[in-house]
Amino acid sequence: MKEDYYQSINQLMQDYPNGDFEQGLSVNEAKERLLVNGPNKLETKKVPKWRLFVRQFHNMIIYILIIAALLTILMGHFSDAIIIGLVVVINALIGYYQEANASDALEKIKEMLASEATVYRDGKRLDVPTEELVVGDVVFLEAGDKVPADLRIVDSDNLRIQEASLTGEADSIEKTAADIVDEDVPLAEQINRAFASTSVTNGSGLGVVAATAENTQIGQISMEVEQVKTRKSPLMQQIDGLGRGVSYVVIGAAVLLFAIGFLLETYSLSVLALAIVTMIVGSIPEGLPATTSVILAMGVSDMAKNKHAIVKTLPAVETLGSVDVIATDKTGTLTKNEMTVKDIFLTDHHYQVSGNGYEPKGKIIEVGQAMVASETLKLFLEAGYQANDTLLYKEDRRWKINGEPTDGSFLTLYHKYFGKNYESEYKEVDMLPFDSDYRYMAKLVKSANGKQLIFIKGSPDKLFPMAKVEDAYWTQKVQELSATGKRVVAVGFKEVSSDLEKISHEILFDGITLLGLAGIIDPPREEVIESLKDMRKAGIEVKMITGDHPLTAKTIGEKLGLASKIQVITGQEWDQLTQSEKEAASVSHQVFARTTPKNKLEIIEALQANDKVTAMTGDGVNDAPALKRADIGVAMGIEGTDVAKDSADMILTNDHFATMSIAIREGRRIYDNIKKSILFLLPTSFAEGLIIAFTIIMQQDMPLQATQLLWINMVSAITIQFAFIFEPAEDQIMERPPQKTGSRLMNRHDIFQMGYVSVLMALISILAHDWLLAQGLDQVTASTMMVNIIVISKIFYLFNIRTSKFALSKEFFSNKPAFLIIGIMVLLQLLLTYVPFMQQAFHTAPMSVVEWGITILAGFLILVITEIDKWVRMKRKETRLRELYN
Repeated sequence: MKEDYYQSINQLMQDYPNGDFEQGLSVNEAKERLLVNGPNKLETKKVPKWRLFVRQFHNMIIYILIIAALLTILMGHFSDAIIIGLVVVINALIGYYQEANASDALEKIKEMLASEATVYRDGKRLDVPTEELVVGDVVFLEAGDKVPADLRIVDSDNLRIQEASLTGEADSIEKTAADIVDEDVPLAEQINRAFASTSVTNGSGLGVVAATAENTQIGQISMEVEQVKTRKSPLMQQIDGLGRGVSYVVIGAAVLLFAIGFLLETYSLSVLALAIVTMIVGSIPEGLPATTSVILAMGVSDMAKNKHAIVKTLPAVETLGSVDVIATDKTGTLTKNEMTVKDIFLTDHHYQVSGNGYEPKGKIIEVGQAMVASETLKLFLEAGYQANDTLLYKEDRRWKINGEPTDGSFLTLYHKYFGKNYESEYKEVDMLPFDSDYRYMAKLVKSANGKQLIFIKGSPDKLFPMAKVEDAYWTQKVQELSATGKRVVAVGFKEVSSDLEKISHEILFDGITLLGLAGIIDPPREEVIESLKDMRKAGIEVKMITGDHPLTAKTIGEKLGLASKIQVITGQEWDQLTQSEKEAASVSHQVFARTTPKNKLEIIEALQANDKVTAMTGDGVNDAPALKRADIGVAMGIEGTDVAKDSADMILTNDHFATMSIAIREGRRIYDNIKKSILFLLPTSFAEGLIIAFTIIMQQDMPLQATQLLWINMVSAITIQFAFIFEPAEDQIMERPPQKTGSRLMNRHDIFQMGYVSVLMALISILAHDWLLAQGLDQVTASTMMVNIIVISKIFYLFNIRTSKFALSKEFFSNKPAFLIIGIMVLLQLLLTYVPFMQQAFHTAPMSVVEWGITILAGFLILVITEIDKWVRMKRKETRLRELYN
């Protein structure tokens, strides 16, 4: 509650020196303020579609391909230029499609705002468009209204406002006109404020507009959402670095080879230039973006169908596999956001209640002894059920409430004991609704035999004096329940005369009988505890960020097993830290309580500053900035607000936090398979470049055309590399730590293997090509066999790279779709070799049985050598492990 955020109270009150709030501003004054300060609406900026498309060409590989296309046009090789151009456009369209489909959370925030507001102007109460509200306007609020701006409450009559999506508090908050002395009060405790977009659930009141448009809390969130800068996923960063590195090497090699060829004067300038362009086209892995996108897209599809997770941006899928930390909201994410009675204390009995949430499924069990159907317990349940104005109902196979969560918990408790279809014998005569001034509610009821009772429930400190309770037993039980983070509600009754028609406070203070206490909590989701164990085993930390009370948050954290020792910090304490202290606290603390949306965003940024790949899960508007900033934002699909869902990268359609561990496993599998596809793709590309380089150095005729190289790269990219989509996860994938941020995609052995495989493919292809020419065959047939040798070598190499185990083991058939894809690739090669149209377009010719035999033998040789390398590495690893444990 900082003065640089709100208009000062003194300044607001200057408009109403006599406290006559129902006079309101004058119409003229409101118009003047509207002209000066602007309308009460949120503005959004959209990136033009054309700019999104142009942005896709900002890539080193694309730059090189564009230059290569221009050079081929200058040299008159138009068919080559068209094929290169198509590759560039296809990659740009894939990227554009991903960005253009990104949702706009700001539009959803605008939809949450009220369209009309009831205000006082010139002493008259009238409805005006929300956009016309100005600071100083007096707004009338009643149940069912949406708050149209941030207000300072100046009058209230049992006014309660639901702020869960903004603060994380499950219950509606009582609002009063009382001053708050403390200058730094958490959002959830600002009882004399009403915030734009929240909903009035009870009572009525007046509020003076203290902030409009972007100055409101919801406006601040929308600005933070708009200003948040997302960062690239770990794999995309690695691929970008790899692309730049490959591009620099290829350009350097092209310049060097051009200089060598020019000095040797073996080729004319035009032939040399075409050879260099061919080398560049062959060496650049233009199939990489397409392959990566297809693997990600198939992962997205599989997760939506089978894993209850809708992923909105393709890179988010693999980001899951690199997650170090999951920062999560508590209410509705780790807990059900459904208040549940878990403990009942009577005078001489303690009962515990099974089952969580509003579904009346569970049992009441007496602690330490056999369950006895106590009359006092029945009366306790009846009192909690009757002293209630909330409705419990079933809709779309889910149990829901219309009213207060605490009241809903008593309805569920009642039906757990008596059954879902049981109807009470008591009929309502009169009711005293809950009021924040006296913090209890009561109902006068009549039984079937004409006896009348008053049932009452409310705050223990209000009911204890009515019951004349001085026994330390009850005070101790209140303290025990509160210490475990539970909300405590006292329940009582009073027998009255059968002719009483109305309840009064005096009758209640005349004396009641205390029946007992209920301990209520928003319980953890059952599936979350096991999921957290899996995540800790996988080296992933989970941080709870909530607007809830620190004690309640810590209790839930301990029950969930967030860590062996839970450390809690509040939003107020966080705000006092320096930036370096925040970065340290983000790592050392597991629970962040009483946080603001700004705190949540800062915690995510602090974790990222520690090089943590961070996922954020949430369901409220207050989670939106953090969801957007996180490396991957995850929203709840059922209970989540539209704003949260549109700010997130992934939506859990079943609202189960446990789905996160399934999604992370899938993300790790996808990361592994993309890495395998890259390690598979690059040796072929480099082999093609090496063939041209060796040819220039040896001063021979060019063996391959640019279109043939593009065929090898693109056709294999959209066929054989699909095999990696279906590659199952490696063993113990969830028992290894996450990828370190900033780590390289390839280790030293990966680079070594990529190097020797490239050289092998290039040398075998050149030797086979030269042997055919020596046998008197023509250049076209020799180059056709060279293309087939490279493609068939890729097929054999696939079996080596797709698993860390031996290719010829039980893993050989673990990916059955791979064989279908290989069949398609072989069919395409046959079409390339034998169909006249393809022969003309790609400069190919038919091959004999002998030539096919040489081609297959060359591919098998690649598999044998790489499998020997794998065997050597496995033996070295076994030796190291023995030495380590001995």
